[in-house]
Amino acid sequence: MKAAPCYRGRFAPSPSGPLHFGSAVAAIGSYLQARSAGGEWLLRMEDLDQGRTVAGAGDTILGGLESLGLYWDGPVLYQSARMAVYEEALQQLVDSGQAYPCGCTRKEVAGRPYPGTCRHGLPPGRNGRSLRLRTEGARYQIQDRIQGIELQMLEESVGDFIIRRGDGIPAYHLAVVVDDAFQGITEIVRGSDLLESTACHIHLQHALDYPLPAYAHLPVVTNTAGIKLSKQTGARAIDEIAPKDTWLRALSFLGQELPPPGEAVETIRDWAIAHWKLERVPRILSAC
Repeated sequence: MKAAPCYRGRFAPSPSGPLHFGSAVAAIGSYLQARSAGGEWLLRMEDLDQGRTVAGAGDTILGGLESLGLYWDGPVLYQSARMAVYEEALQQLVDSGQAYPCGCTRKEVAGRPYPGTCRHGLPPGRNGRSLRLRTEGARYQIQDRIQGIELQMLEESVGDFIIRRGDGIPAYHLAVVVDDAFQGITEIVRGSDLLESTACHIHLQHALDYPLPAYAHLPVVTNTAGIKLSKQTGARAIDEIAPKDTWLRALSFLGQELPPPGEAVETIRDWAIAHWKLERVPRILSAC
């Protein structure tokens, strides 16, 4: 009988700014889920989009994680060093007939599912700008461990989606799926703002014949206006001088029991691992 794979989770921030409370919640949630299962917790920097990458932000994020006592297993994986791997996966999808060149601009298809304009060949006078993945008949029932059952009708809601951008950069969907398979991730714990992307990722996993990980989408931290807390909305960096406060706020946000008062960061972390209960995590988006 084949042994079950070791649990492997991950945290995959974009180095576009420092670690703020919203991303700290995602890091803590994924870390606790991995460590409570006796598994590994890997770290990946999603730095493919150099236009959004801020110099030094990656190191700042690593420092923020260390201030919280969140230490990862193995080396940090940087997407910017893996272009050849993504190109190999893209070529595999083209060769199998599952991907095709598209000459449409973003403006032409904005705000609606892709209508399949280039699915059967480029229209006259068009040059291939991007690559898209076919989604004919793609519908997925996703059993999310926090959000419950999600039915996603990919062809109707998204259509054939981009896997290589017009500027030649592999799309987020493609890169994240290739990396999760490479790192052997068995469960993906991330914010529920990415729940709608899950059908695209499962579709790619099938297309590339990758194992299917489990999914658990945490509630997203929002500001008082109900907008997701992010670097784009001016979220402040966590206070590395007061990591205990970040831990207590994050545990409360995630519906967990709080440790006794006055403990050190490492003690809080270890206590949280021992008392972590995924079933207590709320489903809804919440204000910080």
